[in-house]
Amino acid sequence: MHPDLICFSHLPWDLVFQRPNHLMARAARDRRVTYVEEPRIGGDGAPHLASRLRDGVTVLTPTLPDGLDGPARDATLRLLLDTWLHRHGVERPVLWYYTPMALAWTAHVPAAAVVYDCMDHLAGFRGAPAGLLEQEARLIARADLLLTGGTRLHELKRQDHPDAHCFPSSVDAAHFGAARGSTGDPIDQAALPRPRIGYAGVIDERIDMALIEALAIAEPRWSVVLVGPVVKIDRADIPAHPSIHVLGRKDYAELPAYLGGWDAAMMPFAHNEATAYISPTKTPEYLAAGLPVASTSIHDVVQPYGLAGLVEIGDGPEAFVEACRRALATDLAILRPRVDRFLASRSWDRTWTAIDALLTDTLRRRIPIAPARPEPRERAAAARLRSIVTIPVAPSTVRAGGLTSRGLED
Repeated sequence: MHPDLICFSHLPWDLVFQRPNHLMARAARDRRVTYVEEPRIGGDGAPHLASRLRDGVTVLTPTLPDGLDGPARDATLRLLLDTWLHRHGVERPVLWYYTPMALAWTAHVPAAAVVYDCMDHLAGFRGAPAGLLEQEARLIARADLLLTGGTRLHELKRQDHPDAHCFPSSVDAAHFGAARGSTGDPIDQAALPRPRIGYAGVIDERIDMALIEALAIAEPRWSVVLVGPVVKIDRADIPAHPSIHVLGRKDYAELPAYLGGWDAAMMPFAHNEATAYISPTKTPEYLAAGLPVASTSIHDVVQPYGLAGLVEIGDGPEAFVEACRRALATDLAILRPRVDRFLASRSWDRTWTAIDALLTDTLRRRIPIAPARPEPRERAAAARLRSIVTIPVAPSTVRAGGLTSRGLED
């Protein structure tokens, strides 16, 4: 019997389907999994939790009114969480963190084990919250297991924890492999001229817009296709050029159809603080789709994909354009069998099985650790809230693979 797993993440479940989604959906096959997003701030209504079911996982979104200071905010979130856990009979769950910032309002929860799955160096991202590094240090000190999402990130973090394990980005090869036999083009892509070279993922400060513009100028007859949500940058930051086509966010289920209509894929990553430790999930996804790939020299792309001759590498406008040209000239009859052999051991199923074995071993060995006590200011804020606020949490039902609430927004 597995304990409940409560995951705290900085990534909205429905933004793009990536590492947290893959791992939590697999965990939910044999235990209850609840995925708690970062709180939404706004309005003057009572604090509440919105709940929806996704892939067997209960996704909770805390909603808080404007005007709460730090201690009051943390106390409110703590009270919402405690109410949810009590109503659903959750005792000593596994606490699984993607965001260290959640520790401020969750450290008091008695846990069967604490896992920190460090998938990015979040302090390097635009808009990183104040105190992130301090909270991460606290989380690493409390964690029973430290997982990292890439080799360079592992080199950075392993010195801080005695039980650190590297699990680079994996792939659902069957899902993306459907792109190889795709015969129909999505309607918003069907009319775009060939050849097409595309990017599918979050479009943010990690993308080098100068490279995209250089490619469009150098090869104006190509279609440069951008699929994904635009986050933390202005839509106007994307170069305006007749051959650049911004198609917006697509569901995970739709991606093979889009990739199936491309002739090559690209990863035009900038070299900045936000990309220094990334291990792009899209690298194995593009390859599983049967596409040749061009990228800048991101560490976890060069090693292992570039060194294995599976991805063309180029930095700077001229070199990146040349890498894209080489990708388009690739002999797929040679590339695809090599890709398939390479990706055979890199499935999300295998990755979750290995992580779950580590977690099972940790649960067997772990001596329960007393929960952290809230700071005095936070305890005072919680007392004030209990006296003046009634926090509604909707009635819920337990379903296989997760909890879901009736009457809450979906």
